[in-house]
Amino acid sequence: MKIICVIPARFASSRLPGKPLAVIAGSPMIEWVYRRAKLVREFSQVVVATDDLRIKHAVESFGGRVEMTPEDLASGTDRVAHLAANMDGDIFVNLQGDEPLVDPGVLQALIKPFTDPEVQMTTPVSAIEHAADLTDPNKVRVVRDQNGDALYFSRSVIPFIRDVKNVTDWPQRNIFYKHIGIYAYRKAFLALLTRLPVSELESAEKLEQLRVLENGYRIRTVLTRYRARSVDTPEDLDRLNKEVEKKNITMDSIYEN
Repeated sequence: MKIICVIPARFASSRLPGKPLAVIAGSPMIEWVYRRAKLVREFSQVVVATDDLRIKHAVESFGGRVEMTPEDLASGTDRVAHLAANMDGDIFVNLQGDEPLVDPGVLQALIKPFTDPEVQMTTPVSAIEHAADLTDPNKVRVVRDQNGDALYFSRSVIPFIRDVKNVTDWPQRNIFYKHIGIYAYRKAFLALLTRLPVSELESAEKLEQLRVLENGYRIRTVLTRYRARSVDTPEDLDRLNKEVEKKNITMDSIYEN
């Protein structure tokens, strides 16, 4: 299989404008994501997809591959699909440009299920350990069937433990899973997905992966210990820079947080 990693990156961000160019230990965040993706030997190519010339020039400055995409594309998935349509590849990984400490091992685990010809799309999940993560609407929960396929994603806590009144006790009574927003797709399925209309559940929860489930398709989840920490605010960026300095983390090092 030929596997291509695409990193969609847009300049606009309401909470952190110019996020892909935010500086971490002297280098732009997009370079951190790119170089860590390049550590995955299974990837035939790694390419940044952007609609902004500032990001394009930044990627070119560190020797990365970058392709321009139309400004009117609605999501990162659409940017990945736009490039995939004209690229020779079997599997396309959608890696968000705000995961500067992404563990290459997660990306490797994400592509393993495609040895099963029935698998069309994958995404990682991790077990929730802290009760606070059960009720934060910015952390998406997921429930899975016995095969590891997603049953539903929600910003609400799922499942609901009826007989335990205190939510803080729920993680001791049941395994809850948090979704990590990285995806991999077969090329044909990715093209199909972007042609489907926005679904009602997707619109309600503002979670585009629900479009897949609502149309009767499956998403295979991959269990990982990786703790995703996307950079969304100036405070996130400040904390990350302090951690990188304290722990001497580099772009090319394997780091498990």
